[in-house]
Amino acid sequence: MQKIFGLKNEEPSGLKDFSLMAVDLHSHLIPAIDDGVKTVEDSIAILKQFEQLGFKKIITTPHVVPDGYNNSSETILRGRDKVLEAMKKNSINIQFEAAAEYYFDGSLNEKIKNNDILTIGKNYVLVEYSYLAKPNDASNVIYNLQVAGYKIILAHPERYPYYHEKKFDSYHALKERKVFFQINLMSLIGRYGKPAKAIAERMIDEKLVDFVGTDLHGMKHLENIKECLSEKYLEKILTYDKLLNKTLL
Repeated sequence: MQKIFGLKNEEPSGLKDFSLMAVDLHSHLIPAIDDGVKTVEDSIAILKQFEQLGFKKIITTPHVVPDGYNNSSETILRGRDKVLEAMKKNSINIQFEAAAEYYFDGSLNEKIKNNDILTIGKNYVLVEYSYLAKPNDASNVIYNLQVAGYKIILAHPERYPYYHEKKFDSYHALKERKVFFQINLMSLIGRYGKPAKAIAERMIDEKLVDFVGTDLHGMKHLENIKECLSEKYLEKILTYDKLLNKTLL
């Protein structure tokens, strides 16, 4: 029986920066619209660091959560433009775009109907599940998104405890529905706990990972992101020939 929990990495990676990753498609860098950065100054400070760390493009993804961070496409794009203006003043040359991280529930059906979804690339849509329970009516929402022409990226699947099964049946079932998986870099250093780290490593071993993202929410995460560079599993996924981050350039 295959173990869920991975072995501790004994040797550091040979990575010096994130140039092999090139594109970060999951972060919270538009100020004061969700639980991410609070000021444009913080956005700029982080983007300067990201440029130095070898990133070529950042696609930031504010939360869209009914009865929570109920952002619209307009508020997100307006925030993006504010950051772009500040980047120009500070001579930051990294590419900066905005999409969203949509809470996965029935409210997405209305957004599909109204063609009101911000995409990553041409047609990827980033979604997140509840951490407490599997979403209701998931099959129907997946179907509606795909029929409308969207490709679904599930954010940080390693962090959903109800999917931590020995046989990985739930992950494979989602793969059969052509759902893409994006794991968080910080899972690889145990930032979200040992189970999430072990699951992320096993997903890499089983070649289930399509994208990686920082999911950075503020300055406090910068040192964590840098720490990830020493992880052998980061090197393993960034040198995986089917990783899709660079296709977003």
